[in-house]
Amino acid sequence: MNDPLTLLIFAVLIASSVTRVSSDASNHRYKEGDPVPLYANKVGPFHNPSETYRYFDLPFCVPDHVKEKKEALGEVLNGDRLVSALYKLNFRDEKTSAAVCKKTLTKEEVARFRSAIEKDYYFQMYYDDLPIWGFIGKVDKEGKADPSEYKYFLYKHIQFDVLYNKDRVIEVSVRMDPHSLLDLTEEKEVDAEFLYTVKWKETDTPFEKRMEKYSLSSSLPHHLEIHWFSIINSCVTVLLLTGFLATILMRVLKNDFVKYAQDEEAADDQEETGWKYIHGDVFRYPKFKSLFAAALGSGTQLFTLTVFIFILALVGVFYPYNRGALFTALVVIYALTSGIAGYTATSFYCQLEGKNWVRNLLLTGCLFCGPLFLTFCFLNTVAIVYSATAALPFGTIVVIVLIWTLVTSPLLVLGGIAGKNSKAEFQAPCRTTKYPREIPQLPWYRSALPQMAMAGFLPFSAIYIELYYIFASVGSQDLYYLQHPVYCFHYSSDSHCIHNCGFDILPTCC
Repeated sequence: MNDPLTLLIFAVLIASSVTRVSSDASNHRYKEGDPVPLYANKVGPFHNPSETYRYFDLPFCVPDHVKEKKEALGEVLNGDRLVSALYKLNFRDEKTSAAVCKKTLTKEEVARFRSAIEKDYYFQMYYDDLPIWGFIGKVDKEGKADPSEYKYFLYKHIQFDVLYNKDRVIEVSVRMDPHSLLDLTEEKEVDAEFLYTVKWKETDTPFEKRMEKYSLSSSLPHHLEIHWFSIINSCVTVLLLTGFLATILMRVLKNDFVKYAQDEEAADDQEETGWKYIHGDVFRYPKFKSLFAAALGSGTQLFTLTVFIFILALVGVFYPYNRGALFTALVVIYALTSGIAGYTATSFYCQLEGKNWVRNLLLTGCLFCGPLFLTFCFLNTVAIVYSATAALPFGTIVVIVLIWTLVTSPLLVLGGIAGKNSKAEFQAPCRTTKYPREIPQLPWYRSALPQMAMAGFLPFSAIYIELYYIFASVGSQDLYYLQHPVYCFHYSSDSHCIHNCGFDILPTCC
């Protein structure tokens, strides 16, 4: 198998599979009065961004014919469910307090809206492939200690502020009118009229730089830049210490390996200390050689997958345009690298004098996919019960199963056949005795758990600072990226605003 050529083919296929996601107007050029695609995506509680539902699960004004946007595999896996909205934002067509619809909210619909407002629900839309966010409503808690006295208000009026450059849309933001509110405190039928305003303003920002608002590659906070030095310092520290330790061990053990490999009788006559007591058992084949080889093959595949993802991220494939590109890349790369798992597992299994390589190959294919499939079935069932967007449609599940059947499995088998035919004899540095030596009872500090804790202390201490920032960002709804934040939220509970990467979205008081 020609490894460089194979890797090149993988890279070409991956790059072609994560092409740019575009709107219906693929060139993003419009004339005055042309319709610009606006899709409503999803709603969900702000403090739990992984919990999302379809936009029209809340009783908004629903079009007569709801048009669903055709989405790529990665978008569906990401939980995107784009549908047409009633707002008409034609290019450079300004509107003031235009009516969306009038409807009477029933008691049940009022209760659903009030529950959403209480949980700080936000909505997400896409306008010409630009994401926009806004809150559903607000809770008035001022001067009220008893939660039963809180007042719940629904925003009725949305203002879209759009910046354009010649014939292209550059930026869009949403503001909710704090003076146009619908009181939903009482459980009774309420007449609601939903309005929207569209304001257009020209800008000099070129179309090629319109996504810099979301990537903020030139506006990173200084503490994130410092993280780069912290990460590099941690990696270099761990690598240097590991290298020093490996060098010392190899220099100490090199002479012993040569002695045991060339002059066994002389070695047996000498007094043994330390690891030399069990030198004849170190390279004995493990009991569960098939599981060991399968774990090695799956680990090699996942390591290769991680390397490819990092390479694609460094070359800029996962930019904000590519909604779901990361999930698409994960599925495609995992399918294409299954041959690496089959080759590694089978070749190593045969080196350990394994006989049933077919069973080992099946174990390799199921070792990672099996638990993943069971976890997916449970989570997907829960998502279906709660009607969340995380629930995958039946068609998407069929596509994933076909990818696993028609791509992953054949490549796994081909890699296993290649590994079986190219196996090399296992060459241990020293001979293995016929009967294993009895190991005496070890003190508590030399048992497995204390040794694992001591061995893991150094790498954990090196990455602890980064883990702190990652977990802190999860708690504050700031998405943490080493390269740049893509869709980051900064929430201010006092003014009830969402800041999108430093740019205000809600409302003007921000």
